[in-house]
Order: sequence, then structure tokens, then C-alpha cells
Amino acid sequence: MLVLVVEDNHPNMLLTKAVLERAGYDTVGAYSAEEARAFLTERRPDLILMDLQLSGEDGLSLTREIRTDPAIADIPIIALSAHAMKEHRWRVLTAGCDGYISKPIDTRAFAGQLQEILADTSAHGAQRR
Repeated sequence: MLVLVVEDNHPNMLLTKAVLERAGYDTVGAYSAEEARAFLTERRPDLILMDLQLSGEDGLSLTREIRTDPAIADIPIIALSAHAMKEHRWRVLTAGCDGYISKPIDTRAFAGQLQEILADTSAHGAQRR
């Protein structure tokens, strides 16, 4: 499974990719919405992990844009954010994310959290759009 990690913080990017790769995922990183957009024109990942507080264009704007493109709209997107308040989670889900994981990530539980969200998304169908 190829995971596109969209994260503008270099240490967070390295940690997230290392945890995913240790769990058997293939990863590619994008440090901005622009880099992610360029990658998505070339390849189609199986999953996108989206940091919400990117410098420049934020992750929610990019998520909304992805959801309007029929070629990539069905790719699961899981938000990563340090904001854990209930109303923030609601904004994330209504923007088109399939799930939400709070940062800092728990390196021991992260892969399992992804699997739970992906299983829930598959079982209940995409609740977006």
C-alpha cells in the first residue's frame, strides 16, 4: 500500500514515514500542498495522511480540492493534527477526511489506528460528498 504523507515539519515527516515503513507500508512525502498536488498528477496513492496545518495552503483546503477531482476523490484521507477538540474533528470530517489521528502520533499504535479507520471506511462506505 502506497501512502502519501503530506507534512511540512521535517522531523514529523521522518517519524511518520519510519513508523509506516516499519509496518510494511510504502511511503512518499510531500512537504506542501503544492508538492502533494504535483505528486497526485503523476501517481495515485492508496492513502493520504494529511497534516492540517501546512505552511501556505492548509490541509483542509487541499482535502476539499481532492474531493472535487473524480480521478482521485475516492482515495482515503486521514487527517493528522495537534488539535483534538471535538469541533475541530467535525470540521475535518466535513471537509472530506475519512478519519482523524491526533499528533503527536503514538508510534506503537499508529499503524493499528490507520487500519481501524480504513476498515471502518470500507465497511460503511465513504461518508463524504
